[in-house]
Amino acid sequence: MPILIIIFLVIAIYIPQFWARQILNKYSKNQYFSGNGYDLARMILDRMNLNHVKVEKTDLGDHYDPEDKAVRLNPDRCGRKSLTAVVVAAHEVGHAVQDYTDFKPLQARTKMIVKAVKMERIGSGIMIAVPLLMVVTRVPAAGILMFLGGFATLCIPIVIHFLTLPTEFDASFKRALPILATGNYIPAEDMPAARRILLACSLTYVASALSGLLNVWRWIRVLRR
Repeated sequence: MPILIIIFLVIAIYIPQFWARQILNKYSKNQYFSGNGYDLARMILDRMNLNHVKVEKTDLGDHYDPEDKAVRLNPDRCGRKSLTAVVVAAHEVGHAVQDYTDFKPLQARTKMIVKAVKMERIGSGIMIAVPLLMVVTRVPAAGILMFLGGFATLCIPIVIHFLTLPTEFDASFKRALPILATGNYIPAEDMPAARRILLACSLTYVASALSGLLNVWRWIRVLRR
């Protein structure tokens, strides 16, 4: 049963990631837009009177920073004049629109992500300390309690990832897609491809959440040795 669970997690993580890469690469080859992803993001933001939101380059992955009010895009992807660049940029603008409209799930997600990073580090530290504590104290119960605490702490970021998935789907299909459709940024015949790109982006977040589950299982395997 544990082996079957591992196989399921590996398939659930890597197949969606592989498909997402294929889709993003497929629509990033040909010139599509008169400008690149940065240009489109700036154009949409200005048209929606979100002039205070910045558009910046980053090597940390495409994302929207609600604290700094900045749409940050990867130069390797969004620096191109392609359908992928346009759609990914629109998705991140969707987060900026969420922020402007005080979308509560985005606000909760921002707070949770900061906590998730801290909790994951604490959980990892606890799990590392468990064997040492059991050797020093020679009290199995203390080690077990500490293990359960570390395990629970490691699981918190996973739960947070799953809880924030609706925010990503909202940014894609309730914000970015209508913006692209009603703003005449892309032809109607390219909307199905845009949907696939947005779905591919969403699946990467699902894969990240499942990767957290696999990480927890690795810790369990290490501690059982």
